Amino acid sequence: MPKTVAALAPAIRSRRMLLLDGWTERSLQTAVASETLHVVRRGWYMAAEEWRELWPEERHRAHVIAVVRDARTTAPVCRTSAAVLWGLPLYRLSPECVHTICGPGSRNSSGRDVKRHPEPLGPFDVEVIDGIRCTSLARTVFDLIRTLPLEAAVAVADAAERMIAQRGREWDRDALESWRIGMAQRISDHPGARGIAQARWVSGFADGRAQLPGESVSRLQLHRLGFAPPRLQVPIEGPHGRLYFVDFGLEDVRTFGEFDGETKYRDEAMRRGLSLEDVLLDEKQREDWIRGRTQWGMARWGSRHILTARSLGARLADFGVRAP
Repeated sequence: MPKTVAALAPAIRSRRMLLLDGWTERSLQTAVASETLHVVRRGWYMAAEEWRELWPEERHRAHVIAVVRDARTTAPVCRTSAAVLWGLPLYRLSPECVHTICGPGSRNSSGRDVKRHPEPLGPFDVEVIDGIRCTSLARTVFDLIRTLPLEAAVAVADAAERMIAQRGREWDRDALESWRIGMAQRISDHPGARGIAQARWVSGFADGRAQLPGESVSRLQLHRLGFAPPRLQVPIEGPHGRLYFVDFGLEDVRTFGEFDGETKYRDEAMRRGLSLEDVLLDEKQREDWIRGRTQWGMARWGSRHILTARSLGARLADFGVRAP
């Protein structure tokens, strides 16, 4: 499970806190030089072993905590820094700066690891998550789908729709429609904003049924390759009344597609106590059943195959699958 602000906060300690606990300036320098202590930002530290175990989003969350503790103002964090508080993914991003929003005309200047944005805030644009003021989910998504690379923007838009509408295996269509209307209105209200054309396209392309950032980027690359919009999380009746769900249904080529993230196999918690061999065997039996029952093909790909549309196209071609 991702580490929350509450879980990370105790591990992030200031120089003053460490000195009070018996550290010296020399021992701090030695620990940093020997890479047993990691500098989150100047004056704030974390055990290097704990830092190395964090995902990029968790590392940025730790950076946000340190900046907020140091801050002399209550400016909300925004963009990627708000994203990690909301639990939105940062596909292939490792932010070096914490972003805050300070309003037009503010004299606050950016620093080495803090980027301040002098932009207006609407009356409902600020919320508090785990004690940290940040832009609302809608404002955060609006800012990100305008400014991030397209792949990361699609992953954010899909994740937000999933947060809004997913109820287990059910889908709250009313909540989703309300979210989409609100996002469309934001986009309409800012016709000259930076990246607004991308925001308009991403908002229309978003589909929260994509379960992982890799699935979101797969959708984008399939679109670039010329495939018709795939069905997502396709239910297939399995043995003994069991339901299997397949990531993609490419109806124009009668092929199912599965994005396999490495975590699925490497993380023991994700394997639910099963050995890697048992997981692979279960996947093979599942795939054989789906092929036999539907008479459709099956293609699998991973993170390295979705770096570009061309690389995904080459992977699909290995399975005899090409856009019609």
